[in-house]
Amino acid sequence: MTAVFPARLPVVCAPMAGGPSTPALTAAVSDAGGLGFLAGALLSPEALDGRLSEIESLTSAPYGVNLFLPSAHIAVADEMESYRAALAPIAAEFGVEPGPATPGPDDIDAVIDVVLAHRPAAVSVTFGRPGAELTARVHEIGALMIGTVTSVDEAREAVEDGADMLVVQGSEAGGHRGVFTDDASSPRGGDAMSLPSLLLAVGLSVDVPLIAAGGIMDGSGVVAALGLGAVAAQMGTAFLCSDEAGTSAVHRAALLDRRYRRTVVTRAFSGRPARGLENEFAAQFTASAPAGYPDVNAITGPIRTAATAAGRADVPNLWAGTGWRSVTAAPAADIVARIVAEMETA
Repeated sequence: MTAVFPARLPVVCAPMAGGPSTPALTAAVSDAGGLGFLAGALLSPEALDGRLSEIESLTSAPYGVNLFLPSAHIAVADEMESYRAALAPIAAEFGVEPGPATPGPDDIDAVIDVVLAHRPAAVSVTFGRPGAELTARVHEIGALMIGTVTSVDEAREAVEDGADMLVVQGSEAGGHRGVFTDDASSPRGGDAMSLPSLLLAVGLSVDVPLIAAGGIMDGSGVVAALGLGAVAAQMGTAFLCSDEAGTSAVHRAALLDRRYRRTVVTRAFSGRPARGLENEFAAQFTASAPAGYPDVNAITGPIRTAATAAGRADVPNLWAGTGWRSVTAAPAADIVARIVAEMETA
């Protein structure tokens, strides 16, 4: 294991696309001794450049950037139009229309150029193999390439491409499942192994450092992950209600609302399996939502945005891992300090 984890503490703030991930949150976690990650997904090259510059104005500590790799799944046009039609009545409630069934062009090449120009300490990728070419470019700037995997096979493929470390994502994780290939016949997104089982299996199959992800909310969870062979734990839900997060008021309130009973894995919001609190939209459309990212994400986008602006928690995605009940509202540095204190007594 030649790669060295680039932070003082074994705590990673997960990249959380769509709002929660901010320069302030990334910098705060890195300043506190962890490794903050900024989500580069869903941002234009210009917007991402600005956010990375902001991080660098806030901290000199190491940070990372995450990218969603282009989807290999080809959406079925008829399925997309049918889903768009099914959502039209809900869209009308907010005075909007569902988004186009065909999203705009992907700027991934320009986004990658922006990321590499800023020379972060680490680049992580989600939704596919890192690829030997991108890995080589990441290594050229002296950064770590970190793959996100949900199975032993994916772990082996990522290491074949030269990944220095792997985020091992268990089924407990909130937000999108990082499966390389989204099989429409698998509602939960692949085998969906629990984190302890997956971490052990991957650890026996590859010889690179592993970062555990999925349902970890406190210091005892970090200690458990380290005991299973991880070098660090990646947490997203634990930081969703931090002061620095860009989490919407609707999402924050839902996370702290004890009326929510469970999380579910659904394609209803984005077309890829993702875990969040079960609200009315998820309950109504999970069974019928087609596979197709980013197409479904584009279709539901105007509806989710309008519902959030209207203060309606029954419609937008409320991403959360299985440990969401332990969410606390506090500065990110305080959350990191609490986790470290809990590790010392675990």
